[in-house]
Amino acid sequence: MAMSNHDNIHYFKLNTGAIIPSIGLGTWQADPGLVGNAVAIAIKHGYRHIDCARVYKNEKEIGSVLKNLFSEGVGYSPLGSPGTSYLKGEVIKHPIISMVAEKLGKTPAQVALRWGLQMSHSVLPKSTNEARIKENFDIFTWSIPKELFAKFSEIGQGRLLRGTSFVHHIYGDYKTIEELWDGEI
Repeated sequence: MAMSNHDNIHYFKLNTGAIIPSIGLGTWQADPGLVGNAVAIAIKHGYRHIDCARVYKNEKEIGSVLKNLFSEGVGYSPLGSPGTSYLKGEVIKHPIISMVAEKLGKTPAQVALRWGLQMSHSVLPKSTNEARIKENFDIFTWSIPKELFAKFSEIGQGRLLRGTSFVHHIYGDYKTIEELWDGEI
């Protein structure tokens, strides 16, 4: 459940009462050998939401790093998948994002992430670069002013993934695309 003040969204409260930052680290398509280091860096900089899935095939590396961090006493991740060969949604290159970033003195990635937070979404950028991981977390001390925020409604929305690989009419957990997306497609 997100806090309601759109200008000061820092945390989500979990059903246990614990709170986590409303930004996480995406690990999908992170290169082997880099993803573990990225997770360690992210945790040390305050991230507590790490995006993991079996299909990413990086569970062992991430799990090993988390196990080490836990043993050290450390508690336990939207930008359109730039650089992928089969997803073509690069929101951080949109002219509105660039214009807002320039006006605010922020990077396009920071603006896109802050936009998500101000919409009460959890954001999950993927990076294995320490500077970008730190930069991505630096989105809580500022907000996008209302007049600039209104410009985001001009950006066309779409799904990067339809989800067809999760659907099978007999064997799948979801029998149709509509069922997968709860009618939101």
